[in-house]
Amino acid sequence: MSRLVVAAVAVLVVLFLGVAGCGGGEDATTGTPSNPQPFSLDLDWYVNPDHAGIFTALDRGFFTQAGLDLQPQVPSDPSAPIKEVAAGRAELAVSYEPEVLLAADKGLDVEAVAALVNQPLTSLISLPKAGIGSAAALNGKTVGTAGIPYQTDYLQTIAETAGVPSSSVYDVNVGLNLLPALIAGKVDAILGGFRNIEGVDLQQRGLDPRIVPVDQLGVPTYDELVLVARRSTAADHPEAIRSFISALARGTGYAIHHPQEAVNSVLRAGKGLDPMQTRAEVEATLPLLAGGKGRPYGYLDPGQWQAYAAWMAQQHLIATAPSPEQVLTNELLP
Repeated sequence: MSRLVVAAVAVLVVLFLGVAGCGGGEDATTGTPSNPQPFSLDLDWYVNPDHAGIFTALDRGFFTQAGLDLQPQVPSDPSAPIKEVAAGRAELAVSYEPEVLLAADKGLDVEAVAALVNQPLTSLISLPKAGIGSAAALNGKTVGTAGIPYQTDYLQTIAETAGVPSSSVYDVNVGLNLLPALIAGKVDAILGGFRNIEGVDLQQRGLDPRIVPVDQLGVPTYDELVLVARRSTAADHPEAIRSFISALARGTGYAIHHPQEAVNSVLRAGKGLDPMQTRAEVEATLPLLAGGKGRPYGYLDPGQWQAYAAWMAQQHLIATAPSPEQVLTNELLP
């Protein structure tokens, strides 16, 4: 049985047990299928396979059936969505666990309400010519990052875990040019690319990349992609958010069971995407969207968040590690 079918069964069981029976009440931001209310979602970046569940649910009408007129927005800056939510200009945003903790540290009124991908996608990626068979081979190597502060801390932790002096690994900020820098040989490896996006791109080019997620290299595991809400909005209008998550769970389950339709939904939403590459990326992404471990769709693991927050505090990325209840809730899950 394929990984996609196994994932589909897991999600559909969750849907059978939970989604069909929730969302019965309405609040000020929930409409009806015949009169859906506007609901804004800020994406984390341009449309890509990480959003397969969202756009499949949109195409299948699941959000409308939940009484929501979903309006996804593509940001000009990946750091903007969480700020828009904190300011009350968007109901939900797709963001990252580290960004939620950084926002909370700055006093922003936000919390994670569901996980979209409950494991790291960020990976250390290299090509065979660099000779990086393990993290221990990073000694003397140059690693390109996207300039995000905690990626430098990832690299330091990876080096220290492998017994390599962090000063012997050269961190170069290449911005958004991760793949060009790696392919051109300007860096020996990149840290910041996603295994299901940049990793698949390199595989499609026949370059035989070595792809290792950061949680396999010493960085504590975390939820790569999460849904973020304003705490006060989640408290005042929980049914709208719960209805959204329920519809998204349905869309994700449908996408896993019908991968080509998921590909088509992503292609329709994202202009200019390459069909063959998008198909390969979606196929690599769908098993990662399923959640699993016998927990509800979107479950946020408090213990995992606590451990990752402690690591961020140790790295002086945040002043103190918040308790899980300060930065997440599972109360709105299907």
